[in-house]
Amino acid sequence: MQSTPAIRALLALGKELQDLNTEYWQNVIQLAYIKNKWFTPQNTQFALTRWAFTLTELNFEHWLASYSLPAGEPKKVGIVMAGNIPLVGFHDLVCTIVAGHLAYAKPSQDDDVLIRAVGERLIAYEPALAEQIHFVEQLKNLDAYIATGSDNTARYFDYYFREKPHIIRHNRVSVGILNGKETIEDMEMLMEDITQYFGLGCRSIAKLFVPEGYDFKPYWEALFLFQDAFWGHTKYANNYEYQRAAYLINSIQHLDNNFMILRQTDELASPTGVMFYETYKDLADLEAKITSVAGKLQVIVSKDAWFKNSIHFATAQQPELWEYADGVDTMAFLQKL
Repeated sequence: MQSTPAIRALLALGKELQDLNTEYWQNVIQLAYIKNKWFTPQNTQFALTRWAFTLTELNFEHWLASYSLPAGEPKKVGIVMAGNIPLVGFHDLVCTIVAGHLAYAKPSQDDDVLIRAVGERLIAYEPALAEQIHFVEQLKNLDAYIATGSDNTARYFDYYFREKPHIIRHNRVSVGILNGKETIEDMEMLMEDITQYFGLGCRSIAKLFVPEGYDFKPYWEALFLFQDAFWGHTKYANNYEYQRAAYLINSIQHLDNNFMILRQTDELASPTGVMFYETYKDLADLEAKITSVAGKLQVIVSKDAWFKNSIHFATAQQPELWEYADGVDTMAFLQKL
Protein backbone atom coordinates (compact mmCIF):
# COMPACT_ATOMS: atom_id res chain seq x y z
CA MET A 1 0.00 0.00 0.00
CA GLN A 2 1.39 3.38 -1.03
CA SER A 3 1.99 5.80 1.84
CA THR A 4 0.56 9.26 1.19
CA PRO A 5 -0.05 12.25 3.49
CA ALA A 6 -3.77 11.43 3.47
CA ILE A 7 -3.30 7.78 4.43
CA ARG A 8 -0.67 8.60 7.08
CA ALA A 9 -2.92 11.23 8.64
CA LEU A 10 -5.98 8.96 8.61
CA LEU A 11 -4.07 6.13 10.25
CA ALA A 12 -2.79 8.52 12.90
CA LEU A 13 -6.32 9.81 13.47
CA GLY A 14 -7.57 6.25 13.88
CA LYS A 15 -5.05 5.66 16.66
CA GLU A 16 -5.92 8.97 18.30
CA LEU A 17 -9.63 8.14 18.36
CA GLN A 18 -8.94 5.05 20.41
CA ASP A 19 -8.82 7.36 23.43
CA LEU A 20 -11.63 9.91 23.54
CA ASN A 21 -10.97 10.96 27.13
CA THR A 22 -8.58 13.72 26.07
CA GLU A 23 -9.52 17.32 26.72
CA TYR A 24 -9.69 18.02 22.98
CA TRP A 25 -12.19 15.29 22.15
CA GLN A 26 -14.28 15.77 25.28
CA ASN A 27 -14.67 19.44 24.34
CA VAL A 28 -15.56 18.53 20.76
CA ILE A 29 -18.14 15.96 21.91
CA GLN A 30 -19.78 18.44 24.26
CA LEU A 31 -19.77 21.23 21.67
CA ALA A 32 -21.38 18.93 19.11
CA TYR A 33 -24.13 18.13 21.63
CA ILE A 34 -24.71 21.80 22.42
CA LYS A 35 -25.04 22.52 18.70
CA ASN A 36 -27.27 19.51 17.94
CA LYS A 37 -29.16 17.75 20.73
CA TRP A 38 -29.57 14.62 18.61
CA PHE A 39 -25.80 14.17 18.90
CA THR A 40 -25.72 12.88 22.46
CA PRO A 41 -22.25 12.23 23.88
CA GLN A 42 -23.00 8.49 23.72
CA ASN A 43 -23.92 8.60 20.03
CA THR A 44 -20.97 10.79 19.11
CA GLN A 45 -18.54 8.59 21.02
CA PHE A 46 -19.96 5.55 19.24
CA ALA A 47 -19.39 7.20 15.84
CA LEU A 48 -15.84 8.29 16.69
CA THR A 49 -14.99 4.87 18.12
CA ARG A 50 -16.27 3.17 14.98
CA TRP A 51 -13.83 5.28 12.96
CA ALA A 52 -11.05 4.29 15.36
CA PHE A 53 -11.72 0.65 14.46
CA THR A 54 -12.09 1.49 10.76
CA LEU A 55 -8.97 3.59 10.14
CA THR A 56 -6.42 0.80 10.37
CA GLU A 57 -3.60 -0.26 8.07
CA LEU A 58 -5.17 -3.67 7.51
CA ASN A 59 -8.46 -2.11 6.43
CA PHE A 60 -6.73 0.32 4.10
CA GLU A 61 -4.75 -2.46 2.44
CA HIS A 62 -7.92 -4.49 1.87
CA TRP A 63 -9.89 -1.47 0.67
CA LEU A 64 -7.36 -0.02 -1.75
CA ALA A 65 -6.10 -3.28 -3.28
CA SER A 66 -8.47 -3.02 -6.23
CA TYR A 67 -7.79 0.63 -7.10
CA SER A 68 -4.93 2.39 -8.89
CA LEU A 69 -3.98 5.38 -6.78
CA PRO A 70 -3.40 8.23 -6.90
CA ALA A 71 -6.16 8.72 -9.43
CA GLY A 72 -4.24 11.10 -11.70
CA GLU A 73 -4.33 14.87 -11.94
CA PRO A 74 -5.99 16.23 -8.77
CA LYS A 75 -9.50 17.48 -9.33
CA LYS A 76 -11.62 19.81 -7.22
CA VAL A 77 -14.43 17.72 -5.74
CA GLY A 78 -17.38 19.36 -4.02
CA ILE A 79 -19.00 17.38 -1.21
CA VAL A 80 -22.46 18.25 0.10
CA MET A 81 -22.66 16.55 3.48
CA ALA A 82 -25.74 15.40 5.34
CA GLY A 83 -26.05 15.89 9.10
CA ASN A 84 -28.55 13.31 10.31
CA ILE A 85 -25.99 11.32 12.32
CA PRO A 86 -22.46 12.13 13.55
CA LEU A 87 -19.78 12.23 10.83
CA VAL A 88 -22.11 10.83 8.18
CA GLY A 89 -20.20 12.77 5.51
CA PHE A 90 -16.71 11.78 6.61
CA HIS A 91 -16.43 8.76 4.31
CA ASP A 92 -16.80 10.96 1.23
CA LEU A 93 -14.02 13.20 2.53
CA VAL A 94 -11.81 10.18 3.22
CA CYS A 95 -12.38 8.79 -0.27
CA THR A 96 -11.64 12.12 -1.93
CA ILE A 97 -8.33 12.83 -0.23
CA VAL A 98 -7.13 9.21 -0.45
CA ALA A 99 -7.84 9.33 -4.19
CA GLY A 100 -5.54 12.35 -4.36
CA HIS A 101 -8.18 14.96 -5.12
CA LEU A 102 -8.95 18.28 -3.48
CA ALA A 103 -12.00 18.13 -1.20
CA TYR A 104 -14.28 21.15 -0.98
CA ALA A 105 -16.74 20.10 1.71
CA LYS A 106 -19.92 21.90 2.62
CA PRO A 107 -20.86 20.52 6.06
CA SER A 108 -24.41 20.36 7.27
CA GLN A 109 -25.15 22.89 10.00
CA ASP A 110 -26.16 19.90 12.11
CA ASP A 111 -22.73 18.27 11.91
CA ASP A 112 -20.18 21.00 11.27
CA VAL A 113 -18.49 20.69 14.67
CA LEU A 114 -17.38 17.08 14.28
CA ILE A 115 -16.43 17.15 10.61
CA ARG A 116 -14.34 20.29 11.09
CA ALA A 117 -12.68 18.74 14.13
CA VAL A 118 -11.52 15.63 12.26
CA GLY A 119 -10.35 17.80 9.38
CA GLU A 120 -8.36 19.92 11.81
CA ARG A 121 -6.69 16.84 13.27
CA LEU A 122 -5.81 15.43 9.85
CA ILE A 123 -4.10 18.69 8.88
CA ALA A 124 -2.30 18.76 12.23
CA TYR A 125 -0.78 15.37 11.43
CA GLU A 126 0.04 16.22 7.83
CA PRO A 127 0.12 20.01 7.14
CA ALA A 128 0.27 19.30 3.40
CA LEU A 129 -3.39 18.26 3.64
CA ALA A 130 -4.31 21.93 4.05
CA GLU A 131 -4.09 21.96 0.26
CA GLN A 132 -6.56 19.07 -0.01
CA ILE A 133 -9.13 19.72 2.71
CA HIS A 134 -11.31 22.81 2.44
CA PHE A 135 -14.53 23.61 4.27
CA VAL A 136 -16.66 26.04 2.30
CA GLU A 137 -20.10 27.62 2.36
CA GLN A 138 -20.67 27.48 -1.41
CA LEU A 139 -19.67 24.98 -4.08
CA LYS A 140 -18.89 26.72 -7.35
CA ASN A 141 -16.65 26.08 -10.34
CA LEU A 142 -15.55 22.64 -9.24
CA ASP A 143 -14.75 19.57 -11.33
CA ALA A 144 -17.08 17.00 -9.73
CA TYR A 145 -19.64 16.70 -6.97
CA ILE A 146 -20.83 14.22 -4.36
CA ALA A 147 -24.09 15.21 -2.71
CA THR A 148 -26.24 13.51 -0.09
CA GLY A 149 -29.74 14.61 0.78
CA SER A 150 -33.43 13.85 0.67
CA ASP A 151 -35.35 12.89 -2.46
CA ASN A 152 -36.42 16.54 -2.77
CA THR A 153 -32.91 17.98 -2.50
CA ALA A 154 -31.61 15.25 -4.81
CA ARG A 155 -33.73 16.67 -7.63
CA TYR A 156 -32.15 20.06 -7.03
CA PHE A 157 -28.66 18.54 -6.97
CA ASP A 158 -29.35 16.62 -10.19
CA TYR A 159 -30.19 19.88 -11.93
CA TYR A 160 -27.52 22.07 -10.36
CA PHE A 161 -24.64 19.62 -10.95
CA ARG A 162 -25.96 18.18 -14.23
CA GLU A 163 -23.01 19.37 -16.34
CA LYS A 164 -20.32 17.88 -14.12
CA PRO A 165 -19.54 14.28 -13.04
CA HIS A 166 -21.53 13.63 -9.91
CA ILE A 167 -22.90 11.18 -7.39
CA ILE A 168 -26.30 12.17 -6.04
CA ARG A 169 -27.69 10.15 -3.14
CA HIS A 170 -31.40 9.92 -2.38
CA ASN A 171 -33.41 8.74 0.62
CA ARG A 172 -32.65 5.16 1.60
CA VAL A 173 -34.18 2.92 4.26
CA SER A 174 -32.87 -0.14 6.10
CA VAL A 175 -34.99 -3.09 7.15
CA GLY A 176 -34.82 -6.13 9.40
CA ILE A 177 -35.95 -9.66 8.52
CA LEU A 178 -37.35 -11.90 11.27
CA ASN A 179 -38.39 -15.53 10.95
CA GLY A 180 -39.53 -16.21 14.52
CA LYS A 181 -36.47 -18.31 15.42
CA GLU A 182 -34.57 -15.43 16.98
CA THR A 183 -33.52 -15.68 20.64
CA ILE A 184 -33.79 -12.82 23.11
CA GLU A 185 -30.04 -12.32 22.62
CA ASP A 186 -30.60 -12.01 18.87
CA MET A 187 -33.32 -9.43 19.48
CA GLU A 188 -31.05 -7.42 21.74
CA MET A 189 -28.51 -7.28 18.93
CA LEU A 190 -31.23 -6.15 16.54
CA MET A 191 -32.15 -3.36 18.95
CA GLU A 192 -28.68 -1.91 18.49
CA ASP A 193 -29.50 -1.45 14.80
CA ILE A 194 -32.89 0.04 15.65
CA THR A 195 -32.04 2.38 18.51
CA GLN A 196 -28.59 3.72 17.59
CA TYR A 197 -28.74 7.41 16.63
CA PHE A 198 -32.48 7.39 17.55
CA GLY A 199 -33.13 5.67 14.23
CA LEU A 200 -32.12 8.75 12.24
CA GLY A 201 -29.53 7.12 9.99
CA CYS A 202 -30.17 5.60 6.58
CA ARG A 203 -28.63 2.42 8.02
CA SER A 204 -31.00 2.51 11.01
CA ILE A 205 -33.67 -0.19 10.85
CA ALA A 206 -36.93 1.56 10.02
CA LYS A 207 -39.11 -1.47 9.24
CA LEU A 208 -39.39 -5.14 10.12
CA PHE A 209 -40.66 -7.97 7.94
CA VAL A 210 -42.12 -10.74 10.10
CA PRO A 211 -43.98 -14.01 9.36
CA GLU A 212 -47.75 -14.01 9.66
CA GLY A 213 -48.84 -14.61 13.25
CA TYR A 214 -45.50 -13.42 14.64
CA ASP A 215 -45.33 -13.04 18.43
CA PHE A 216 -43.78 -9.66 19.24
CA LYS A 217 -43.09 -10.51 22.89
CA PRO A 218 -39.30 -10.94 22.33
CA TYR A 219 -39.27 -7.65 20.45
CA TRP A 220 -40.86 -5.75 23.33
CA GLU A 221 -38.68 -7.44 25.94
CA ALA A 222 -35.49 -6.58 24.10
CA LEU A 223 -36.60 -3.04 23.32
CA PHE A 224 -37.36 -2.40 26.99
CA LEU A 225 -33.67 -2.93 27.78
CA PHE A 226 -32.85 0.10 25.61
CA GLN A 227 -35.37 2.47 27.16
CA ASP A 228 -32.72 4.65 28.81
CA ALA A 229 -31.57 5.77 25.37
CA PHE A 230 -34.96 7.39 24.79
CA TRP A 231 -36.43 8.48 28.10
CA GLY A 232 -35.40 11.96 29.06
CA HIS A 233 -34.37 12.98 25.54
CA THR A 234 -36.61 15.94 24.76
CA LYS A 235 -36.33 15.96 20.98
CA TYR A 236 -37.08 12.25 20.71
CA ALA A 237 -39.94 12.53 23.22
CA ASN A 238 -41.50 15.36 21.21
CA ASN A 239 -41.44 13.27 18.04
CA TYR A 240 -42.83 10.22 19.81
CA GLU A 241 -45.64 12.20 21.48
CA TYR A 242 -46.55 13.83 18.18
CA GLN A 243 -46.83 10.50 16.39
CA ARG A 244 -48.82 8.93 19.23
CA ALA A 245 -51.27 11.85 19.25
CA ALA A 246 -51.65 11.68 15.47
CA TYR A 247 -52.39 7.94 15.58
CA LEU A 248 -54.90 8.33 18.39
CA ILE A 249 -56.69 11.26 16.77
CA ASN A 250 -56.90 9.49 13.42
CA SER A 251 -57.79 6.10 14.96
CA ILE A 252 -54.77 4.42 13.36
CA GLN A 253 -54.24 0.98 14.85
CA HIS A 254 -50.92 0.59 16.60
CA LEU A 255 -49.10 -0.83 19.63
CA ASP A 256 -47.28 1.35 22.14
CA ASN A 257 -44.84 0.80 25.02
CA ASN A 258 -44.66 4.47 26.07
CA PHE A 259 -41.48 5.27 24.16
CA MET A 260 -41.85 3.60 20.75
CA ILE A 261 -44.85 2.82 18.57
CA LEU A 262 -45.25 -0.32 16.46
CA ARG A 263 -47.51 -0.08 13.41
CA GLN A 264 -48.40 -2.54 10.66
CA THR A 265 -48.23 -0.96 7.21
CA ASP A 266 -46.84 -1.49 3.73
CA GLU A 267 -45.10 1.91 3.99
CA LEU A 268 -41.32 1.74 4.19
CA ALA A 269 -39.79 4.69 6.06
CA SER A 270 -41.08 5.04 9.60
CA PRO A 271 -40.97 8.43 11.35
CA THR A 272 -38.94 8.99 14.52
CA GLY A 273 -40.62 7.26 17.44
CA VAL A 274 -42.28 4.61 15.27
CA MET A 275 -41.30 1.19 13.96
CA PHE A 276 -43.19 -0.11 10.92
CA TYR A 277 -43.70 -3.80 10.26
CA GLU A 278 -45.17 -5.94 7.50
CA THR A 279 -46.02 -9.63 7.47
CA TYR A 280 -45.14 -12.25 4.87
CA LYS A 281 -46.66 -15.66 4.11
CA ASP A 282 -43.56 -17.60 3.14
CA LEU A 283 -40.04 -17.13 1.79
CA ALA A 284 -41.25 -16.55 -1.76
CA ASP A 285 -43.63 -13.85 -0.54
CA LEU A 286 -40.86 -12.24 1.50
CA GLU A 287 -38.44 -12.24 -1.41
CA ALA A 288 -41.07 -10.65 -3.64
CA LYS A 289 -41.72 -7.89 -1.09
CA ILE A 290 -38.01 -7.14 -0.67
CA THR A 291 -37.42 -7.19 -4.42
CA SER A 292 -40.21 -4.65 -4.95
CA VAL A 293 -38.44 -2.09 -2.72
CA ALA A 294 -34.80 -3.09 -3.38
CA GLY A 295 -33.98 0.23 -5.00
CA LYS A 296 -34.92 2.07 -1.83
CA LEU A 297 -32.97 -0.10 0.61
CA GLN A 298 -29.61 0.70 2.15
CA VAL A 299 -29.12 -2.31 4.43
CA ILE A 300 -30.97 -5.54 5.28
CA VAL A 301 -30.24 -7.30 8.57
CA SER A 302 -31.20 -10.82 9.64
CA LYS A 303 -30.05 -13.36 12.22
CA ASP A 304 -26.67 -14.73 11.11
CA ALA A 305 -27.34 -13.01 7.76
CA TRP A 306 -29.59 -15.90 6.69
CA PHE A 307 -31.57 -13.80 4.21
CA LYS A 308 -29.79 -13.19 0.91
CA ASN A 309 -27.84 -9.93 0.63
CA SER A 310 -28.32 -9.24 4.33
CA ILE A 311 -25.83 -8.62 7.13
CA HIS A 312 -25.75 -9.74 10.76
CA PHE A 313 -27.70 -8.10 13.55
CA ALA A 314 -25.78 -5.34 15.38
CA THR A 315 -23.66 -4.50 12.32
CA ALA A 316 -25.90 -2.05 10.47
CA GLN A 317 -24.10 0.96 11.93
CA GLN A 318 -20.64 -0.50 11.38
CA PRO A 319 -19.92 -0.10 7.66
CA GLU A 320 -16.46 -0.86 6.36
CA LEU A 321 -14.40 1.47 4.17
CA TRP A 322 -15.35 -0.59 1.10
CA GLU A 323 -19.11 -0.43 1.79
CA TYR A 324 -20.52 2.50 -0.16
CA ALA A 325 -23.76 4.39 0.40
CA ASP A 326 -26.48 3.48 -2.13
CA GLY A 327 -24.14 0.81 -3.52
CA VAL A 328 -22.28 3.37 -5.64
CA ASP A 329 -18.50 2.87 -5.62
CA THR A 330 -17.24 6.31 -4.63
CA MET A 331 -13.58 5.43 -5.14
CA ALA A 332 -14.21 4.10 -8.65
CA PHE A 333 -16.01 7.36 -9.47
CA LEU A 334 -13.13 9.45 -8.13
CA GLN A 335 -10.56 7.30 -9.90
CA LYS A 336 -12.12 8.00 -13.29
CA LEU A 337 -12.21 11.79 -12.99
